[in-house]
Amino acid sequence: MPTKPRGKNSVTVQYAVPRRGLPTADSLRKWVRCASTDPVTVRIVGEREGRSLNRTFRKIDHATNVLSFHTGDIVLCHPVIRREARAQGKSLAAHYAHLVVHGVLHLRGYQHEKKRDAARMEAREVRLLRRLGVRNPYAVE
Repeated sequence: MPTKPRGKNSVTVQYAVPRRGLPTADSLRKWVRCASTDPVTVRIVGEREGRSLNRTFRKIDHATNVLSFHTGDIVLCHPVIRREARAQGKSLAAHYAHLVVHGVLHLRGYQHEKKRDAARMEAREVRLLRRLGVRNPYAVE
C-alpha cells in the first residue's frame, strides 16, 4: 500500500511493475498537480496487486483501472489501463492522464454514482484534461 507523502503539493510516485512503456514520474506529478495541491502518492501496480486491493477494499474480485483512498493514495493498474486504452483507441498517456485526474477528483470528494454527480465530475475532468492538452475522454468519435 502506498504511503502518504509529506508536504503540500508533494507527489510520491511508486512503480510496482517494470517502468518500460509507463508514464514518467514527472508526467504523473504534472497530472496530479493539475487537479490538486494536496499531497498524493501514486502507485502503478500489476494485475495481482490491483485485484488484491480491489478485493480487500471494494469486495470486487478483479483488478480495476484506478483506486483512490482517502489517505491520499491513488493506485493505477497498468495491465487494465493498457487494455482499456487499446480497446478505446486512446494513447496510453492520455488514458493515464485521465485516470490520474479522475482519481485525484475522487480524493477531493467528487463521486459519480448519481447522474448529477457524474456529470459534474466528468465536466471537471474534461476542463482539467483540456489544460493538459488531452482530448475529452467522454467524446464519442
